[in-house]
Amino acid sequence: MRIIDCHTHIFPPDIIAGRDRYRKYDRWFDQLYADPQAPMADADDLLRTMRRGNVEKAVTFGFAFADLALCQECNAYVLDVGGRKEGNLIPFVQVPPRAGREAVAEARRCLEQGARGIGELLPDGQGCALTDFDLLTPLMRLAKAFDVPVLFHVAEPVGHTYPGKGSQGPREAFALAKHYPDNVIILAHWGGGLPFYELMPEVRVALRNVYYDTAASPYLYAADIFGHVAGWIPNKILFGSDYPLIEPQRFLRYMEKAGLVSETRQKVLRGNAINLLT
Repeated sequence: MRIIDCHTHIFPPDIIAGRDRYRKYDRWFDQLYADPQAPMADADDLLRTMRRGNVEKAVTFGFAFADLALCQECNAYVLDVGGRKEGNLIPFVQVPPRAGREAVAEARRCLEQGARGIGELLPDGQGCALTDFDLLTPLMRLAKAFDVPVLFHVAEPVGHTYPGKGSQGPREAFALAKHYPDNVIILAHWGGGLPFYELMPEVRVALRNVYYDTAASPYLYAADIFGHVAGWIPNKILFGSDYPLIEPQRFLRYMEKAGLVSETRQKVLRGNAINLLT
């Protein structure tokens, strides 16, 4: 089966080569990439990994810098490679909501040039909570006008800590979805556990336009999470590796432990993404 990876990060080669310099510009980037062994990848690295892992297409974006100019540097690269790499890369646009009108203008420019979504927005790193509706509403209106999803980083409110975890969890994500019921929203990292609350009928109704990606799952949950969540919302799970943190091949070996039936596996690895992005 050809796979669609809905959560990957790539960087312009200049940022990879100058990681120590960029660490001075953004405290969240510094937290994640202070270790010289922390993996970073450009588009060619991603494409090579995709070929090894039988990944046909990948949603990709840069880093959610707090500074708009740095996001623009990543956006320019992602759009460029997205237009040149035989359609295998699906670009999303990164903007810091606190940049206000300039952020909306950048997002609009990128969507007009072929970006297929907005995100991954990083609340803690970009200084914007999931409930900062005054900041988020202009971007959410733009996404609705272009009929594209918005991807948000969400974290688990319990369990171990790790660099980049953040403080915005399922409670805030639920408030976000209720405030923008007509927007298509993707919550990264299983929405910090929010899918389990969809067993409550009123919650499921409120989250009717919400999807969950599986990014970084091997660091967060036992593989059983796939079977549990697929038991009630198999159409809302999007395979996302969080490459280059985790390569798709490694992720798929981990996912095999879930023992998903063929139909559900096809939805998670490909079908749900096709329905959402095409």
